[in-house]
Amino acid sequence: TPSVITVTAMIVSMALLAWAMKSLPVGTAYAVWTGIGAVGAAITGIVLLGESANPMRLASLALIVLGIIGLKLSTH
Repeated sequence: TPSVITVTAMIVSMALLAWAMKSLPVGTAYAVWTGIGAVGAAITGIVLLGESANPMRLASLALIVLGIIGLKLSTH
């Protein structure tokens, strides 16, 4: 059922956040976690729900991904 899938995904997501915080600062880990969630939700909306994929939206998603990469690279 959708509820079981949702709860399972939430548990896995929290476990992955906890794992990431072992090697990343808390702020970076949380920013990466929320950024990936936001991009994933937007892509799901575009692919599965037929939401708009206009150039501005795609560019904004690309900026989020670049920000995530920048945060990861700057933590060393």
